[in-house]
Amino acid sequence: MGRLLLGVLFFLVLTEGTTHSDLGGKVFIFPQESNTAYVSLIPKIKEPLKSFTLCMKGFTDLTRPYSLFSYNTPSQDNELLLFVDRMGEYGLYLGNAGAIFMGPPTSFGPIHLCVSWESVSGIAELWVNGKPLGRKGVRKGYTLGAEAKIILGQEQDSYGGGFDAKQSFVGEIWDVSLWDYVLPLNNMCDSFHGGNVIDWQDLNYVDGGYVVIKSKIWL
Repeated sequence: MGRLLLGVLFFLVLTEGTTHSDLGGKVFIFPQESNTAYVSLIPKIKEPLKSFTLCMKGFTDLTRPYSLFSYNTPSQDNELLLFVDRMGEYGLYLGNAGAIFMGPPTSFGPIHLCVSWESVSGIAELWVNGKPLGRKGVRKGYTLGAEAKIILGQEQDSYGGGFDAKQSFVGEIWDVSLWDYVLPLNNMCDSFHGGNVIDWQDLNYVDGGYVVIKSKIWL
């Protein structure tokens, strides 16, 4: 009985502050520049990844660099980082090695991003608003580490921290999903939920700082 009670207490400590919710039709709003506002997504799968597909939607009017999706492990920063250097320039970093995808600057409005990668070939592919920006090679043979901290709103310079306000996201993010495999091309930009690692409609998360949840105003 004593061991059972200790196990229950340990579980409660681990889950304290964690929210479980269906966020279909909702967005996270990051209203202002800061080094304190973030959302930490709790993955359903904590195993190493040899491939993935990440899809998400967002809106911002930022013209400076900012982080969209930051995935660090205890032993590696920038294990998986999706970063916007400027309008139309997207950086994908795996194990701190990067591939840059160039697209035409877009007018301010919602954006739909999907990126996939597989270890066996090292090929990464990025789609923006339903159009491919090409394929690049990065980290062939690499494996993304386990026990990841996944952060929206900030770029991690350390495991779960080291935030810089000048790299923070200001705007709205929604429909984030992550799979541990590469989606077929014809499904790439039609998918916005159902990820087996992160699923927007079955999401565990912890938020910190000034973050607001509201109904979405874009598709």
